[in-house]
Amino acid sequence: MTIKTIAILSPGDMGHGVGKALGVHGFDVITCLTARSDRTRDLALEGGIRDVPDLGEMATQADLVLSILVPAQGVATARAFAEAASAAGTSAYYADCNAVSPKTAGEIDSIITGAGSRFIDGGIIGGSPARGAVPRFYCSGPHSAAMTELDGKGIAVRDIGGEVGRASGIKMCYASFTKGTSALQVAMFTTAEALGLSDELASELASSQAESLKRAEANVPRLPSNAGRWIGEMEEIAATFDDAGVTPYLHRGAAEMFRLLASTPFADESPETVDRSRTLANTIKVVAEHLPSRTQSGD
Repeated sequence: MTIKTIAILSPGDMGHGVGKALGVHGFDVITCLTARSDRTRDLALEGGIRDVPDLGEMATQADLVLSILVPAQGVATARAFAEAASAAGTSAYYADCNAVSPKTAGEIDSIITGAGSRFIDGGIIGGSPARGAVPRFYCSGPHSAAMTELDGKGIAVRDIGGEVGRASGIKMCYASFTKGTSALQVAMFTTAEALGLSDELASELASSQAESLKRAEANVPRLPSNAGRWIGEMEEIAATFDDAGVTPYLHRGAAEMFRLLASTPFADESPETVDRSRTLANTIKVVAEHLPSRTQSGD
């Protein structure tokens, strides 16, 4: 099958960048902006993504749907699309590209397949094309080959074949390290701040772990803008580990660290509006002030 029209659910930070890149390479890219935020509408406009009135019309027009959302919305969005496609008497390839566990991917597969559409398990690794990155789209399942038409069109497609759940599993394992490391950095620096040891820790890291400190200085101030979206991702990783017989507690803890970041005023920023002049030290000072023990004591 030749893919001509691609639907993006939803054109957020990653979604609009992917949609824009695919549009540049000749695909007709659509979305449904009904009840979406002003930010999402602005991103869709920036990405040159065409709006359609409802999910039924999207299902009718789209050859392929890319679901690119926060993990908590993956199942509900798949169910809404499946109902709309069934009512419209049409079907499409539906790629769930969200950061969900293999078990959740299987649940979404049942929803989509049960409505007569064809499911692709997906997982995105890498940054948005909106910032010059070329993200890798891992895909698996019996219909994964359909995604290969997008390879080299602003994204890189890695078809790893096999059953549904393999692509989601790769994403879970990879993000357990990258975002899990970010959560550990926040935990370390916040603990040092609470103990009055921030300067001493920074001095030791500058001496013995200079590259790690440099990466943390660039990374940590940006984390609060994404923290709310990453809580659910850490919970999905914890569930993946648990299902594999590995302790889930590391990433349950990571979820708690992102929950702490989401409680700070910096969480009101979006990836587009992050204060890039804010330092690691400034960020951690505020994070420490929002520790539950401090807020409960009135400090």
